[in-house]
Amino acid sequence: MKTSRTVVKFVAGGFVLLILLFGASQFLSYHSLTVDVLGSYFPAWMVCILSGLTLTLVAHWIVQVGNLKPFLGPLPLIYSCLMIIFTFVTWILFYQN
Repeated sequence: MKTSRTVVKFVAGGFVLLILLFGASQFLSYHSLTVDVLGSYFPAWMVCILSGLTLTLVAHWIVQVGNLKPFLGPLPLIYSCLMIIFTFVTWILFYQN
């Protein structure tokens, strides 16, 4: 039990640090609404959707580790709303003009 809490705290701390570093790099540079990935330009909305999916999977993992499933409502509704929220937050934080 104690080990799982330590892992969750470590992952959450690393995630917060990653977000802060990425946010600082975005605020210090000018950027367009396309993202260069290995020489190909992708629209920013694709990156936001992938980050929303990734953050939703992390939230699902936290729910599984913390045994929080009994406290949630209908899971398809919860996870689809989480993905939409994470996608929009990513767009607002990194790609607003």
